[in-house]
Amino acid sequence: MERDYQPLPIRELGANAGFRRPLAPQSARVTPESPAMQAMTDLTRVTPATVRPQAPLADANQFMIARGVRLLLVADDQENVLGVISATDILSERAMRVAIERGLRRDELTVADVMTSAQQVEVIAYEDVVSARVGHVLETLRRAGRQHALVVDFDEVAARRLLEPPSRRTMVRGIFSLSQIARQLGVAVQTGGEVARTFSEIESAIK
Repeated sequence: MERDYQPLPIRELGANAGFRRPLAPQSARVTPESPAMQAMTDLTRVTPATVRPQAPLADANQFMIARGVRLLLVADDQENVLGVISATDILSERAMRVAIERGLRRDELTVADVMTSAQQVEVIAYEDVVSARVGHVLETLRRAGRQHALVVDFDEVAARRLLEPPSRRTMVRGIFSLSQIARQLGVAVQTGGEVARTFSEIESAIK
């Protein structure tokens, strides 16, 4: 039996209309004794913010602002992670030093010029995070003097030849952000503040 479909009412959009964005889930409040997983941005649930190595630095900075993040994964067209770039990398003297060394203007630099390459990025294994507490993550970041830490797990890749064992491909599974952990602890920290000062504010608050 054929159904008689009636058209829906049509209206005008009008001036000053906005648009919806996905609602980011509220990060749960944590304490140093909370499971570390509660403070990790899980990339199986949240799409990572990525940038191509050839992107201009200014574009990467604007993208961070739009996404509300301070770290981007640098990836190629095949989604291989080539490194990371942070807001600190872009806004600190590092970018200016690179420009001077290469005889370029600052606005001519690309992400590839300033990023930290994958070979230099220190990571935490997901299996270690599963049983860890937020306090463990804070101490890891404090000792490393870093704002962020990547968490990795592994995919098994089938052998190309008979009798060869399978290999493992490292996969970035999650990201820890010091500023996010501070917010979840209920500590107000200045955006882009120094790592040492941020830790000092966190320690004062949780004592």
